[in-house]
Amino acid sequence: MFRGASSATVGRICFIGGVANFRWGTPRLTNLPNLTLLTELGGEAAYTAAPLAEFESRISDAAKFALRNRVLLLRTSDGSGLDVAPGAMPFEASAIARSSNVERIRGSTLRTCSAEDLIGHTAFAARPQDWVDIDGVILKHRGLLRWPQIWSELGVLAERKEAPELLPELDRLATRTESVVNPFSQARP
Repeated sequence: MFRGASSATVGRICFIGGVANFRWGTPRLTNLPNLTLLTELGGEAAYTAAPLAEFESRISDAAKFALRNRVLLLRTSDGSGLDVAPGAMPFEASAIARSSNVERIRGSTLRTCSAEDLIGHTAFAARPQDWVDIDGVILKHRGLLRWPQIWSELGVLAERKEAPELLPELDRLATRTESVVNPFSQARP
C-alpha cells in the first residue's frame, strides 16, 4: 500500500469499509477506500508522514486535519480518494491483528479486517448503507460468524460513542435476516 513505508508500518494497516465489504459481504462499488493505520494514542502525528510522503493530500494542512478529525484525506496517483484513519482504540488494534490478506487480482493482495470486525466498524458508523452492508455480511456468512466477539466489541464501541441503539439495531437486523433464511446461532447478549 505505502511503497515507501517500512514493513512494520505495512503490518499495521488494514482495509475496512467498502473494500472489506467486497470480500466479506455483498460487493458494491465504492469510490473511497478506507483503511485503518494502527497508531499510538497521542502519537498519531508520527504516523501521518509515510502516507503523506506516498500520496497527495485532498486538502491543505492534512496532518493537522487528521489529528483533529482522526482521518487523513488522501488522493491516489489516479485521482481517487483514500481515507486513512489513525487507529488507537483496543478494538482497532485487535481488528488489525486479526486482519488477513486476500488476493483479488493475481499477484496483488489487500489486507482487510475480518468479517466480524467489518460488522463492528460498519455498525459504529451506522449510516443507512452500512446496515445494508452488514445484512450482506450476515447472509454470506450465516452460521460462521463469531457472534460473541461481535456483541462484546460492539458493546464497547457503542458505549464509547454513547450510542446504545447500535446493539438493538444489529439485533433487529440479524433477527430479520434469520427469519428469511434458516435460523443461525447469534449468541445474543
